[in-house]
This record gives sequence, C-alpha cells and structure tokens, in this order.
Amino acid sequence: MKLKPILLALTVAASLPALAQSQLTIVNFGGANGAAQKKAYIEPFEKTSGTKVTMVEYNGEQAKVKAMVEAKKVTWDVVEVESPDVNRGCDEGLFEKIDWAKVGNKADFQPAAVHECGVGVFIWSTVMAFDGDKLKTAPTTWADFWDTKKFPGKRGLRKGARYNLEFALMADGVKPADVYKVLATKDGAERAFKKLTELKPSIQWWEAGAQPPQFLVAGDVTMTTAYNGRIDAAQREGKNLKITWTGGIYDLDYWVMPKGTPNKDAAMKFIAFASSADAQAEYARNISYGPTNNKALPKLDAKVLGLLPTSEANSKDALRFNISFWADQGEALEKRFSAWAAQ
Repeated sequence: MKLKPILLALTVAASLPALAQSQLTIVNFGGANGAAQKKAYIEPFEKTSGTKVTMVEYNGEQAKVKAMVEAKKVTWDVVEVESPDVNRGCDEGLFEKIDWAKVGNKADFQPAAVHECGVGVFIWSTVMAFDGDKLKTAPTTWADFWDTKKFPGKRGLRKGARYNLEFALMADGVKPADVYKVLATKDGAERAFKKLTELKPSIQWWEAGAQPPQFLVAGDVTMTTAYNGRIDAAQREGKNLKITWTGGIYDLDYWVMPKGTPNKDAAMKFIAFASSADAQAEYARNISYGPTNNKALPKLDAKVLGLLPTSEANSKDALRFNISFWADQGEALEKRFSAWAAQ
C-alpha cells in the first residue's frame, strides 16, 4: 500500500525537467522593437508550443551575460545582441553554437544573418530624420545635415564614435563605398574628427533610441540621426516625422543562446520559430525592420516593403556597418571620441 505515494512522487520528480523546459526567458532591447517581437514571435510561440515566456528588457550590456556564463548560473535563454557582440561573444565562448539544421535552409537567409553563434533577427538602419511639419525643404545628403546655414538649428547625434565618423566622412564628400577604406587610414580618421568638430557647437547628443523622435517633436533639433524603427513607431502614432535614406548605415541584430542555458532545446525551437518566413513577415508589419529570411518578402505588401531599410529604393545609397573594422579599431576610436566630446 505504501508503494503508491512513492510511485507518485517518482512520477512527479520525473516530470520536473519537462516542466522546467516549458519556461523560457527571452531578452531584447524593448521599446517598439520589443512590442513588435511580442506580437509576432513571443505570443504566437507561447500559443503553439505551450512554453511560458518571460520577456526581459536590457541595454545590450554583455557583462551581465559574461558574469552568468562564468558563474555557471545562466538564467537568460535567448538574447538579442548587436553585430559586434555576436562576434566578440562567440570568440570568448559565451554563446552556444547554432544548429542551423533546426533553423532552416541557410540559402533562404541574408548571408550576414548566418553565424555560427547567432541567427540574424532583423535588418535595421541608422538614418537621418526630420519633422515634416517644421522643415518644408527636405535634406537629401549628409552635407545638408552639416549645413547649419541652409538648415539652422541643432543636430541630434548618438553619443559615440560609431556611425558618426562614417556620417562625417560622407558629409565631407566620401562615397559610401569608400568610407571604411578612408576611415582606416590615420588621415581619414583625422578628417572625420575635423568634420565632426565643424558641427560640434550645434550637436545635441542622444543615448537612448527613444530620444531622437522626442527631440524632433519637441523642436529641440532640426534634424537627428535615429533608428529607422523608432521613426516608424512615431509615424504610426500620427507624428509627421520623415526619413532621408541616403547614406544610412544598416546592420543586423542576432539571437544568441548564452553558454550553459538549461533550456537549450526550447531556446532553439523559439529561434527557429522567430526565423520562419511567416513570423518575420508579421514582425515587419509591426515595425519597419527588414526580414533576414528572404522568403518573408513575398508575403509583404508594397506599402510595408517600401518602409524597410532593405527595399531597393532605401538601400541603394546605404552603407553596411563594417563589424571587422570596428572590432579592430573601435576601442581606439571610441577612446579618442570620448576625449574629443569632453573638450
């Protein structure tokens, strides 16, 4: 008679790992992107898989991932990271390797989306933005962005060397295709900082992606650099903010799995789900970031396609962010930028 409770206890104990696997913690950058991910990826995945997902918002701090992995106390299962971090984290052994056989056919994806430690989530762009209600003549180049006589007022720039040095060189007449070739030289870096110095009295720095549209709506700046998805979100709220796509810098974010996640199988299933053509098309309908799965594109109408950084019209004069350049020279340039900005 006493065997029954023991068998029951054993049955419950045996089922605990299965219960643990039906929980997943997914970490992203929040904001408009987080809201779109919730609608296109997380809620449908919960519904179809029965997995309970906890969403966590962060600012990209890889030190937290590193601390978890090194302490062997990993509580994050899937994390969205920027392109320099997927390379660095992979090199440092912080991420699990991706089983691409479970994700899909590599040939269906943008080449840059395929990484041994990550899967490209979406393609986004840092662009020039302005308020269509306040600026009747649209700026068309980075030279216009620098021209404070023709377009008086402050300029919003992200506080950091990344992107700004590229924009400065384009403002100084360097073609997008030649930017990194020029910036890699001592004279090129000097030229970029000199051009930034011209604009310095008119710069209002931003650090969070939500700030550029706020600056524009408040009239604090005439133009600003911004993430295209943030401008799209403001447009959906009825704000007449506009984008100039010429010389925009596009890049990818990636899904990674911190090394030692206890829920690797469920994490892999989520990444595969979020990489499917249907899920990525739904995501692009909710925020104008480009799908990495090319099979998502035929599922989108012309209006949605026209808003994406990957559309032919928007990408023809764009610049791909050069991960290897910034991996090699980023630390020195960021240090120089911090000293320059503090002067």
